[in-house]
Amino acid sequence: MDSMTMIALASIITAGLTIAIGVIGPSLGEGKAVATALTALAQQPDASATITRTLFVGLAMIESTAIYCFVVSMILVFANPFWNFAVAVAAGK
Repeated sequence: MDSMTMIALASIITAGLTIAIGVIGPSLGEGKAVATALTALAQQPDASATITRTLFVGLAMIESTAIYCFVVSMILVFANPFWNFAVAVAAGK
């Protein structure tokens, strides 16, 4: 296998692992946040506006970490900074 194939293979595997591992934490966090908000809504229905507003802000913050993982994986697949190095090494051979 040449260096270009190795870089492509490493990029694709790393992108997949980034998504797989990077989504586990936010998913668990969102589930816990929704469960806690539903418990709070059941106990205090009068505060539903405040609880839901705070819940949605919290969910947006939690989801942003998953989006960052997605962006990193897309950079690894489509705009990999190591491609230029690999092309330069391959051209030097």
